[in-house]
Amino acid sequence: MCGIAGVLHGSASARPMIETLTHRGPNGVRTEQVRGGSVAHARLSIIDLEGGWQPLHAAGGTVIGNGEIYNYVELAAEFGLAGELSTGSDFEPLLHLYAREGPAAFQRLRGMYAFCLIGGDGRTWLVRDPFGIKPLYVLEQDGAVYFASEPRAFVGLLDADLDEDRARELLAFNYTLTGETIFKGLKRLAPGEIVEVVEGTLQAPTHRSFLSSPVRCATGEENLISRLDAVLEDSVRVHQRSDVPYGLFLSGGIDSAAIATLMSRLNARPVTAFTCGFDAPGARDERGQAEQVARALNLDWRETRFDEADFWRILPQVAWALDDPTADYATLPTYKLAEAAKGTLTVVLTGEGGDELFGGYGRYRKALRPAWLGGRPAEPRPGDAQALDRWRAQARPPAGLTRLQQAQWADIATWLPNDLLLKLDRCLMAHGLEGRTPFLDPRVADFAFPLPDRFKVRGRYGKWLVRKWLERVCPAADPWARKQGFTVPVDAWIAPRAADLAERIGKVEAVRRVRTPDAVRATFVGGGSERWPLLFFAVWSLIHLEGASPEDALRQAAGTI
Repeated sequence: MCGIAGVLHGSASARPMIETLTHRGPNGVRTEQVRGGSVAHARLSIIDLEGGWQPLHAAGGTVIGNGEIYNYVELAAEFGLAGELSTGSDFEPLLHLYAREGPAAFQRLRGMYAFCLIGGDGRTWLVRDPFGIKPLYVLEQDGAVYFASEPRAFVGLLDADLDEDRARELLAFNYTLTGETIFKGLKRLAPGEIVEVVEGTLQAPTHRSFLSSPVRCATGEENLISRLDAVLEDSVRVHQRSDVPYGLFLSGGIDSAAIATLMSRLNARPVTAFTCGFDAPGARDERGQAEQVARALNLDWRETRFDEADFWRILPQVAWALDDPTADYATLPTYKLAEAAKGTLTVVLTGEGGDELFGGYGRYRKALRPAWLGGRPAEPRPGDAQALDRWRAQARPPAGLTRLQQAQWADIATWLPNDLLLKLDRCLMAHGLEGRTPFLDPRVADFAFPLPDRFKVRGRYGKWLVRKWLERVCPAADPWARKQGFTVPVDAWIAPRAADLAERIGKVEAVRRVRTPDAVRATFVGGGSERWPLLFFAVWSLIHLEGASPEDALRQAAGTI
């Protein structure tokens, strides 16, 4: 929902910034002068289509936000706000709560959000949700603070100067770490960060954990399955709150099958679901399993295909959309799915977060093995030792966690916000769609994260409890099938052009700053694992550092396709 931008304690208008973000808010733009600055909002209308325009004013304060506060109905009822609300917006109750409680009100929110709140008490806040589902970038310059939903909004304020350490992280992990972005001087708020702005300066932040009050219920399997059903159904119910059409992206995995099962239960009409499959030799194609689930649940199932022509067509578009880059090749089918869903859906529910909260990844099982059985830390293994040290610093968990919980914590702190959620936000918002993640909900996290390890990982299975539940509520999902993983056959499409790509990409300025031409050639000709990340980075840098159009960037990096 939307894009936001603003200038705090500065004389400039936020209008030029928001004009770069209209893809996030195709329903209209509003800019307003506020106390000590200017704020702007590009709206994707989701809730209260007529009255929910921002900036919103209530209780002496102002707010502009990106995302959704799902428990706005419950907050209004709990605090008796019905007579005070002038709109049906999910963000208006926040202003009334802030007037009563100050920043303590931020702890009550259940949702995905990034917002700027200017209170009637004279204080100004920038806030991001605890999982980092919605982005927020900040720049301190000349006594003012600038903020926006995407880095592209800072063009003209910031030199597009590459941070080489971040570029090396991108090639090592497929995403960048910490609060520093790949553009020198531009920062992003960390997940859960709450920052006060005082006289044009960002104060030391406080943080809201993704865990609020972990639930330690009885550990009997039947009790836990019942609790899981109730917790997930409640999350899907509030994530469906919308005044516009909603549906889901359905893969062949159990996370999206779980979301589909509950959406089917909660909706009288067939739920619209989109699945992407690959037309390439040897590609893992999930359409068969997705169709099986869709038929069992009576979904309105739509399939879309991804082939080599899509790869070369979508690559530069994805590089444009991901101005804060992630070289995760899953961005490609995600972008194609959003392209297919546009015009049918406005809100899309997805399964991100299920693996991280319920212990689904194979590396978690390896982390629990003793060393003599091949056990090893559940951390990335890049060739860049300095990048790994920075990853370890960001991924450091609190004391008292099991080895499995430590691995989960590391992923929630790093990979989830800086890769998976960034991918979802940019690829969907490029098409004016809102992505929602019911697994990444405080109540789900409070239930899932403290679960004993044996209900997450058992034998060769991760997400044990979710599988036990799903075999009862949707056996068509085949929850005990061996996890295939998700792959996109990018190497099959790159390999025939490898020599030419090596020559072209080795000449791109940003690439030359982090890899020698000989290293680039060795990667492409020798079939190294950096083929796709280097191709993506080259196209990305030509667009965002050198100002090329997406089409020209692809032509320069890959020649005529």
